[in-house]
Amino acid sequence: MKKTCSLLLAVLLLMLGCACGKSNKPITAAELAPGDYTAEVTLTGGTGKATVSSPAALTVTPEGITAVIRWSSANYDYMVVNGERYLPVTVDPVSVFEIPVEGLNMPLTVIADTVAMSTPHEIEYTLTFDGATLAKR
Repeated sequence: MKKTCSLLLAVLLLMLGCACGKSNKPITAAELAPGDYTAEVTLTGGTGKATVSSPAALTVTPEGITAVIRWSSANYDYMVVNGERYLPVTVDPVSVFEIPVEGLNMPLTVIADTVAMSTPHEIEYTLTFDGATLAKR
């Protein structure tokens, strides 16, 4: 009887932990209501000097998700996402881009070209938008 109660308690605690824990399940535009959102975004790759503002603004439409990426510098002159080149919507005071995002909780590899060095350099980064932090704007 004591073992049965212990086992039931362990199963209950496991179930509660799963219900309360953060899910890393990919979330696509098809799973979201159209509208304006924000979500925390992490940036990895590069030299570690650059950052992006977080949370990022997201717009969800039936066609997909668009993210506003605000770099920590005005020295980014284009980004490449899924083979397509995007120009900044502004570079004053920092470079800001609107790029497509396949989904939340999914790493997105991008190339950002910086002109901060003596010659332009394309640098590979990974952006990940945290679905657990998604909030309506």
